[in-house]
Amino acid sequence: MKRIFATVLAAIALGGSIIAHAGPVNINTADAETLAAELSGVGPALARAIVDDRDRNGRYERPEDLARVSGIGMSVVESNREFIVIETPG
Repeated sequence: MKRIFATVLAAIALGGSIIAHAGPVNINTADAETLAAELSGVGPALARAIVDDRDRNGRYERPEDLARVSGIGMSVVESNREFIVIETPG
């Protein structure tokens, strides 16, 4: 039990998250707070960079377009692919 507790504390201290994704996130409409909460490997600064990039360069056409944001590589895209939504329903 102590080992599990120590592992959880270490993950939190290193900036990791032990909370599962709450659901899909539309990268063309979500605010920075939502992006940081829903995307693994995306903290507040990267989330703000995503919103800024979207405002300057337009909407994302595919998940891979997130890699145009400095600090986001294809590993982040791949680890979040199942949660990334591009289109607005309706």
